[in-house]
Amino acid sequence: MRRQVLSLLVENTAGVTSHISGLFSRRGYNIDSFSSGVTADPKYTRITIVASGDELILDQIEKQLLKLEDVLDIKKLEQGSSVTRELMLVKIRAKDTDRQAILNVTEIFHGKVVDVTHDSMVIELTGQQAKLEAFMDLLAGYEILELARTGITGLTRGSADVKYLD
Repeated sequence: MRRQVLSLLVENTAGVTSHISGLFSRRGYNIDSFSSGVTADPKYTRITIVASGDELILDQIEKQLLKLEDVLDIKKLEQGSSVTRELMLVKIRAKDTDRQAILNVTEIFHGKVVDVTHDSMVIELTGQQAKLEAFMDLLAGYEILELARTGITGLTRGSADVKYLD
């Protein structure tokens, strides 16, 4: 099993995310991560999908996606030739005596405290999945109240493969 990150440039039309996710469910493929957002041009949306499978399955996913009329471009985001990130928000039970230790770990990982109440803290952390997992490992002794992750998003490095659309 191999993990593949795909960056899709699609037309920003109603139902485009449903069409793409439906393709995966109809064929029994699993989506590990799915994130989307409008690009600098509101006519287009960039979708980042992470899928796992053997070479045959991953090739089939790419071929099936290319058949969808809303899909304008697909890029494989390979490690080293692309930049990928994920955002995580984690709410931690934090008594007064715990806050400084949690803050120290947060600073090491270049995280940010975005909310504090009398009994909890919300930490924002952005980075590669390995960084987020390492942060969570160091919080193992604390009670995690809630956790939200965006999934991976990314772009290729440089300008050589930029797709220009009219």
